[in-house]
Amino acid sequence: MAEQAYSQLARLERLALNGFAVLVIVLMLSITLQVFANLFDINPLVTFSQAVFWLGKAVTLNSLLDLQWHLLAIIALLPAGLVWLRDKHVRVDFLYDRYSTRVRQRVDLAGNLIFAAPFFVMAIPGAYRFWERSWRSGEGSASGGLNDLWLIKLVLPLGLSLLALAAVIETIRLIRLLVRK
Repeated sequence: MAEQAYSQLARLERLALNGFAVLVIVLMLSITLQVFANLFDINPLVTFSQAVFWLGKAVTLNSLLDLQWHLLAIIALLPAGLVWLRDKHVRVDFLYDRYSTRVRQRVDLAGNLIFAAPFFVMAIPGAYRFWERSWRSGEGSASGGLNDLWLIKLVLPLGLSLLALAAVIETIRLIRLLVRK
C-alpha cells in the first residue's frame, strides 16, 4: 500500500516537474516573440474589442515582458519545495562534502532551525499581505502589461508556503535520523 502511494506521489512529482519544464519553453518562446515583435515594430500584437481576463484589451510588448517575469516567478518559486526535498538546492559543497553524514545532518538541522524557520515566520505573512493588497485593490499593470497582478503575487505566498512545508518535512526527517543514532 505504501509502495503504491509512493509510486503515485512520484508520478505526480514527475508530472509537476514536466509542467514546469513546459513553462520554461513557453518562457523562451515569449522572449523570442518579444524580440521579433520589437525588431519589426509590432505593437500591440493582438487587440480585443472587450477586456479579456488577465490580458486586458490587447497583447502588447509590455504584456509579453510581464508574462516573462510571471513565468520566471512560477518556475523559480513553486518547485522550490521539491528541490529542497530532493536535496538539490545550492550549498557550499566544497566545505559540506568534507563532513561526515552525521555532521551534514546536524548542519542541515541547524540551518533549518536557525535560518529557514525564522525566515518563513517573517516572509510568509508579509507575502500574504503583499498578495492581499493587490487582490483588494484590483491591481493591474500601469504600463499596458498584464492585468490582475494579484494572480502572480499569489505565487509568492504559495511558493514560500510549499517551501516551508518541505523544510518542516526535512527538519522532522533530520531529527528522527539524529535521535536514532
